[in-house]
Amino acid sequence: MHRNILVEQIRTKKSYLCVGLDTDIDKIPAHLQQQPNAIVKFNKAIIDATLPYCVSYKLNTAFYEALGSKGWDAMEETLAYIPKTHFKIADAKRADIGNTSNQYAKAFFETLDFDAITLAPYMGEDSIRPFLEYENKWAIVLALTSNKGAADFEMLGLRNGDENSHLRAEFLYERVLKKVSAWGNPNNLMFVVGATQATEFKNIREIVPDHFLLVPGVGFQGGSLQNISKNAMNSEVGLLVNVSRTIIFAGDKENFAEEAALIARQYQAEMERYI
Repeated sequence: MHRNILVEQIRTKKSYLCVGLDTDIDKIPAHLQQQPNAIVKFNKAIIDATLPYCVSYKLNTAFYEALGSKGWDAMEETLAYIPKTHFKIADAKRADIGNTSNQYAKAFFETLDFDAITLAPYMGEDSIRPFLEYENKWAIVLALTSNKGAADFEMLGLRNGDENSHLRAEFLYERVLKKVSAWGNPNNLMFVVGATQATEFKNIREIVPDHFLLVPGVGFQGGSLQNISKNAMNSEVGLLVNVSRTIIFAGDKENFAEEAALIARQYQAEMERYI
């Protein structure tokens, strides 16, 4: 999907909501669990219910891969059901040496036709480059995540040169933003920034003012949509705020899709106030 189309969808729907289809077979409503293609039926109902309120869907591939070939088939069928008007993200956190990344890119951009894939930058440019070679496809690179363990590496201070400098150390996540942003451009690169990292959003926008940010961590993880919107929105909105469990598992009875729609509509209504 071209950036202009994504921005147009956001403006038209007054929403930058991404619904995360992290479909755990053990958490879907009991009346579906024993049915054939239970995950697909659940996902289709969620998609039908939330389509008017979001601009994107993110499929966390772990929940499908855990089920073997049946799970992979369910992911493919779910992906095919999402209309082209909506931005489709593979939350797969891939990236490897160049020839392996070539195959990952082919898998998710050609065979599966996702619009974007999440990537870990640790192995450097040659591990990310193959994903940037596709027209109207996006690399979404992990920068500052919402989990507690983010402090282990992402917030490490890097010192260059004078140890006695009065300037604070550069954080590793800042180096990632600066380095990776030079490999692509705002039309093919996004960055993952966790919603719980609210104090860093203004700084992040100084480093990458024009790139889209994929922001997980709203809902169960406690991130504030208001804080994100205030501190991270740019002139084209520049945000995809992901909400997964809070929406898709809003209800556990036969009206689960209606419950999901209600929560998605609430998020969209709040987003409309900030745009």
